[in-house]
Amino acid sequence: MNKDLNYLVVGLGLMGGSVAKALSLKGYQVYGYDTNLSSIEFGYQNGIIKNNIVSEELIKNADVIILGLYPSIIVSWIKEHKHLFKQNVLITDLTGIKTNIVNPIQKELIGIGEFISLHPMCGKETSGVEHSNIEMFRVANLIIVPTESNSKESIDFARDFGENLEFNNIEILSIDEHDKMISFLSQLPHVIAVALMNSHESDSLVRYTGDSFRDLTRIAKINPYLWSELFIMNKENLIHDIDEFIKIMELLKESINNEDTVVLHSLFKESKRRRENFDKK
Repeated sequence: MNKDLNYLVVGLGLMGGSVAKALSLKGYQVYGYDTNLSSIEFGYQNGIIKNNIVSEELIKNADVIILGLYPSIIVSWIKEHKHLFKQNVLITDLTGIKTNIVNPIQKELIGIGEFISLHPMCGKETSGVEHSNIEMFRVANLIIVPTESNSKESIDFARDFGENLEFNNIEILSIDEHDKMISFLSQLPHVIAVALMNSHESDSLVRYTGDSFRDLTRIAKINPYLWSELFIMNKENLIHDIDEFIKIMELLKESINNEDTVVLHSLFKESKRRRENFDKK
């Protein structure tokens, strides 16, 4: 990553704002582009971005564009603005789904620039640039999702990006591998948290609850618009994982109903073993 280049973050939400803040603190020239002008003003007043107005010139002057947009609009944004892109512009994203996004964008950029896809595996239960938080990167994984169309230089940029933001770990996955993985490790836990919160009236539960309920439902404070898109755009993988989860729930239910301690002990021991193995990594 070159500090003489202009970096444009499109979409100053929690993730885009956090990336902009992290890069600005490292001395990069970071600008913001958002339809919410209050986000631009907040970013400018707090030293997150260098501009307090939004214009097409920001796109024209950008050497690197970082897309912090909702997945449903990311391809259309590229189509609508590609006539403004610098020749050989490098574009990346921060979105949590890759199927039907990465390949279409790369096709749109043929002869113009290059798109290398990223997914920071972190987030908070808040939204907006005012809640930007660079600390979340330091305990998180960054997934790089290249295709055969990507150059070594763009993959090197992605690694450099992760190192600059001080991610705990950087991995490379294909589009299919990423979407299958994210379904189980991110989307299914959110499904479970939402189901748990909606399965019982919760107004009075705070007076009795312990850490287990708090830990399991922390991510139920969900952005309904973003996560609806993520679930639906990855529905094939997610429905498969929900079905597999239901099978285990039915087995637990049957074992409890039958007072079958042999099966219960087996399930508990296996879950303990897997979690302890997970903790060693």
